[in-house]
Amino acid sequence: MAAPHHGAVAVRPAIGAARLVLAIESATLRPSVALLAGEEILALRVAPQGASAAAVVLPAIEAVLEEAGAALGDIGLFALAIGPGSFTGLRVGLATLKGLAFESERPVVPVPTLAALCLAAGSAEAPVAALLDARRGEVYAAAYGPAAPAPGEAELLPEGLYRLLDVAARLRRGCRITGDGAPLLSAALAAAGLPAPTEVVHPPAAPAVGRLALRLLALGRARTVAELVPRYLRRAEAEARRTGEPLENEKPF
Repeated sequence: MAAPHHGAVAVRPAIGAARLVLAIESATLRPSVALLAGEEILALRVAPQGASAAAVVLPAIEAVLEEAGAALGDIGLFALAIGPGSFTGLRVGLATLKGLAFESERPVVPVPTLAALCLAAGSAEAPVAALLDARRGEVYAAAYGPAAPAPGEAELLPEGLYRLLDVAARLRRGCRITGDGAPLLSAALAAAGLPAPTEVVHPPAAPAVGRLALRLLALGRARTVAELVPRYLRRAEAEARRTGEPLENEKPF
């Protein structure tokens, strides 16, 4: 048995290719759950676009475990898209994970949603930007270089809240775009008489969440489930009205 890890959490034996990763992405309009052995996808469930995360996440977890013939106790790493994204979806994903892993010593890794979307849609040939609709003419956006979508790795556009045309001005030539904010950017550029970047199909992000979690785990980014908080970037409007605090939330994930 491997020696215990003395980082952010107490970790049971080191995760290798045979250890299972349960990855949850509930922050976008198309929630997904994946079970991986290392970077290999064993089972994947993808909800219809716009489906309620509350209705689909837990059944999807049960389905991927059943398909792979695995049990919750076999999971070596929990991975969760921590935001930005849908406020409700983020809360559902976090509440579900806390219910599954609260008393477990197994590591939990929060994964930036935009980085996961870039990895899911990326390629070795072109940079990719992920955009999520933040309403009021703004998007949550981040961009990464080819084949390097992880925090701090060839980050071309830092994760943040941007106006659509500000994103366009900062994207590199040949950059591909993905996420539910991509059509908004294309429409804004067309209205301004400017060429639009190449949009890509928005693939399910849960497998990328799991793969990024493995990278982040190696960098010491594991947390206890009790430490996790959603990465909103912008406070919900109702909360802002209630507290009088600004909408933007710059707390690090």
